[in-house]
Amino acid sequence: MDNIYLGVDVSKDRLDAAFADGRAVETLGSFPNSSKGFALLKRRLMEKIEPNRQVHLVIEPTGSYHLSFVAFAHHQRWPVSLPNPQVVREWARGQGQRAKTDQVDARLLASYGIKEEPHSQQPLSPEVEALDELLHRQEDLKKMLRQERNRLHSLQRRPHPSPAVVDSVEALMGMLEQALVEVEEAIQEHLKEFPLLDRQRRLLLRVPGIGDKSVLPILVFLYRWDARTSGLGDAKGLTAFAGLDPVVHSSGSSVFKQPSISKMGDADIRSRLFLCALGGNHAKDTPLTRFYQRLVARHKPKMVALVASARKILVWAFAVFRSGEPFDPALAMAKTR
Repeated sequence: MDNIYLGVDVSKDRLDAAFADGRAVETLGSFPNSSKGFALLKRRLMEKIEPNRQVHLVIEPTGSYHLSFVAFAHHQRWPVSLPNPQVVREWARGQGQRAKTDQVDARLLASYGIKEEPHSQQPLSPEVEALDELLHRQEDLKKMLRQERNRLHSLQRRPHPSPAVVDSVEALMGMLEQALVEVEEAIQEHLKEFPLLDRQRRLLLRVPGIGDKSVLPILVFLYRWDARTSGLGDAKGLTAFAGLDPVVHSSGSSVFKQPSISKMGDADIRSRLFLCALGGNHAKDTPLTRFYQRLVARHKPKMVALVASARKILVWAFAVFRSGEPFDPALAMAKTR
């Protein structure tokens, strides 16, 4: 029998759900974003559909708010698809859909599932999920620490800052610095506990441009792509997943815009890869610098060459991740000529 596509729009406190069965799209309602809400949603859905129908969840990634329900769906053995929100929005515009509410979005996701049949995504392994959570916490603490440092700098520039406020900011900075040290130690302990992750980290560090600050987020990103594609994804799809795929704008002989990238993927990983390209091209002689210089020699704008370098770093990293073999500079050099 055909799948039942369950579309769920997620917010911090609520799930709005609808389902499509090939004949129509029906609203299920709103449910708490909690374990009790998950069970209630499932019960309501089971009351509406025929027995033994396969439920396929279509849900947009929303910060971390969707993760618990996705884990619940995997436990129910429901296939799960997490389409790029911008892809779904563009698909909706193509269908003439303009309205946007939580219930409308849930129905839209169900319709997208029944018509497009998106690929399902495998769950990340617990050790990769844990590493991802640690990295997110590390970034949160760094962000808060930067904010407090900026606040202290601003206070110190005032003629008569309040001593109590300065003390409060400095005390909070001390706590954040200690928390950051503890999270960084936890990351190192996690890598010791799971040697495969540490080995992959060391292999990726040999890819030109990838450094200590970027290597673990890139590793988690590669694991997410592998899970999303059930290990069948290719490098071209990966660059699109990161939003680094080129987009050409042309129509006939009168309409033309400079090519750009889609920017439809993970903005954080794009930023990290761009910084990898920027730093990596300061090296003396690597496959990355040769690739960049070859593009510049062909009169490509430097920004275009840097974006292409970021894409190349990601492709090299993916090859190392998939093969489990060290980066081969000689082979990379040959391919950049």
